[in-house]
Parts: sequence; C-alpha cells; structure tokens
Amino acid sequence: MNQWALITGASQGIGCALARLFAAEGWNVILVARDAARLGVVAEELRQKSGKALSVMVLPQDLTVPGAGQLIFAAVQRERIVVNVLVNNAGFGFQGAFVEQDWQQELDLVQVNIVALMELTRLFLPGMRERGAGRILNVASTAAFLPGPYMALYYASKAFVYSFSNAVGRELAGSGVTVTTLCPGLTATQFHARAGQNRVGGFLQKMMGADRVAEIAYRALMAGRPRVTSGLLNHLVILIAKILPTWLILRISGRFIAPPKR
Repeated sequence: MNQWALITGASQGIGCALARLFAAEGWNVILVARDAARLGVVAEELRQKSGKALSVMVLPQDLTVPGAGQLIFAAVQRERIVVNVLVNNAGFGFQGAFVEQDWQQELDLVQVNIVALMELTRLFLPGMRERGAGRILNVASTAAFLPGPYMALYYASKAFVYSFSNAVGRELAGSGVTVTTLCPGLTATQFHARAGQNRVGGFLQKMMGADRVAEIAYRALMAGRPRVTSGLLNHLVILIAKILPTWLILRISGRFIAPPKR
C-alpha cells in the first residue's frame, strides 16, 4: 500500500492512537503536532513496529499560528505526497468563565479547533475530489450537542466542527470523497488535565481509552460513515441533550464543568 494519512494532534491521545492504527494497517503517515520531540518518539515507535515498509513524515507545526494549514500543505506538496486521508484531530479546551480568560488563549482555541481544521480541509479536498477518492475524519465531541458554561468556546467550536463536517459531507455525495465526524465523549487522555477539568479525574478509570476510540473511528472512516459516536453512554448523552430543554441542560452542564469554588 502506497497511501498516505495526515493526522494532526498526532503526538498523544486519540491522534497518536490513530497514527498507530493507520501504521498497523499499512498506511504511510504524516504526523503533525507542535511538540517536535514527542512526534519524533511516536515516529520512531511506528518505524520499529512496522519495519521498512512504512514511511513516516514528521511535521512539527503549531496550529495556533495563522496560516499553519498552508505551511503544512506546502510541505506535503514539496515532497510530492498525495494525501488520501486527512484526520483533523488537533484541538484543545480550557476551563473558566469566558470573560475571565486570556483573550489570546481564546483566539488560539478558535484558530486550532476551527480555522486550522477548515483550512486543511479546504486545501486537501480539491485534490481528493479531482481523483474521485479520499476520506476526511474530523474530530468533534459529544460537546457539539449542548452548550457548555465555563468551557463555552470549546463546546461551541465542536458544534461548528459537527455542523461543518456534516454539511460538507453532504456536498460531496457521489464524488468518491467522504467526511466522517467523530463524536467521542470523555476519553482517558491528557486533554482533561490540560483543560483544568479537575472534577473528571475520578472518572478516568471508567472512561473509554484512546485506542478503543481510535478503532471505532477508523472503522467508521473506512466504511464512509458520515457520523460515529464512541460508546453507548455517549449515545445516551447526545439523546438526552436533544430531549431536555436548554435551560436544564445549561444548569446540569454548568454544575459539572464549573471550576471548584475557592
């Protein structure tokens, strides 16, 4: 197999698990994240496990930088690599009231979670459509289905990813290119610690692992499914979010997400 998958946020969590899975299935991989050292470790691991048959390209890139998607696309073009699968996995969140957070951090969240995803999709999609084949996996969240007080921007960004991905996927019907939206719930990764979500610590042992989420996502992507949610509990969360009135959802989610009182 001489096919390439480009994965953002590939240095850890679901992105790293997806990189391992693609490599195990014989795909060449392009690993994107801002942590060059960690990317190097992941790349070496993949090479050792798969042998010489696998090609790994490492692209250290901070997606908070405006135009980061264009820099990634240009680097791939220089190597004359055809990207068959694009995985927009990179994203982050942080906890606290919107008006009290650092403005630059809020802009960075929008840049990574929304703009970079949109930019990479816009850049790689025309080639896929011309070839009549390609797959895109955009990582949203169960957060896409409800407002999240004290993580307002993160929840809103995932709502964008979900809506955008479904709409573009419909536009591509019959083209040979598919867009799959992954909606994981709480997953045992470092995301929660980085986001400052101290209250979820006790749930970590009960969360689905990143490897299992990646497996579910990969199967759905290869099958060309438009949407996939990892786990029965997360299906229930989405169902409840669609049934309950907004005022009640706001009250419940706000109590769960709110930082502990000092």
